Amino acid sequence: MSPTSPNRRSVDRALSALALVVVGIGTVAACNDDDSAAQQPTPQNATASVLPETGHAAKSKLHMIENGGHRLAFYVTEGSSSTIVLDSGGGEYSSQWNEIVPKLHAATGATVITYDRAGLGKSDVVPGPWKVESAVSDLKAGLEQLGVTRGVTLVSHSQAGEIANYMAQDNPEMLSGALLVDANLPPFFTDEEIPRLVAAVQPEVDAARQNPEKPANRQLISTSEGFAAAHRAFHKVVWPDSVPARVMISEKTPFEGSPEDARRWREAAASFAHAASNRSLVTAKGTSHEVPTDRPDLVLKEIENVFAAQH
Repeated sequence: MSPTSPNRRSVDRALSALALVVVGIGTVAACNDDDSAAQQPTPQNATASVLPETGHAAKSKLHMIENGGHRLAFYVTEGSSSTIVLDSGGGEYSSQWNEIVPKLHAATGATVITYDRAGLGKSDVVPGPWKVESAVSDLKAGLEQLGVTRGVTLVSHSQAGEIANYMAQDNPEMLSGALLVDANLPPFFTDEEIPRLVAAVQPEVDAARQNPEKPANRQLISTSEGFAAAHRAFHKVVWPDSVPARVMISEKTPFEGSPEDARRWREAAASFAHAASNRSLVTAKGTSHEVPTDRPDLVLKEIENVFAAQH
């Protein structure tokens, strides 16, 4: 592999839609096997947190939301009228936030919501290519059916950065602020970068097509279709000035083995963060792309800061 070619793990986690292959086919396959449901919070096994106002324990409750003919699993830890939504990285279930949810709920008293995107966790599989527009529709529909239409603090990791950008552009009235955790951002997906990413992951896509029913392979195939065109469009998305945003970038970036792509990733984050006075940038020291797993304490602190600034 050349020094400027993204390595497998880097490509899989940084490619927005292609980021669904998290840390390699084996890991994702393990997460998508039948026993994965045990990892998902349910009314029976949800993590309890303590409401600072009452001292009573609160548990997440599973809500199955219908949108466009499929069902999605949303997990709600009830609190105040203020809402914090945690959106997982590519290929990750809502369980990515299990360690953070109870601490965040206890610290803020807010209602905390996580969910499984289509094809993951308890949510239905949707055939065909992965489309960010559909993912935005799923998130918006879920929040609206839960009665959440305004004042959302949105926390988005990796691939969820795309969903956040479209959500903010098209529905700014729903958001009071956002924390983008090593997230995919429009400035990164240039006409120079997109072909590099597509070429780097193509061998893995070809291999996945040999066993398309395997969950990890299904995810990779569906999200590779139309990648270039989708990300040329994503490059043009504009984050509204009315929504404050904090950009949290990992120290190593998703491209630890590729200095050129790592430089572009950092520059894209800085460009986005410096585009408006109500945006800021922070580097999570000592972290890989898996910031919520590497340093949940840092992520929790930044969420609390973003939330406090809006309340």
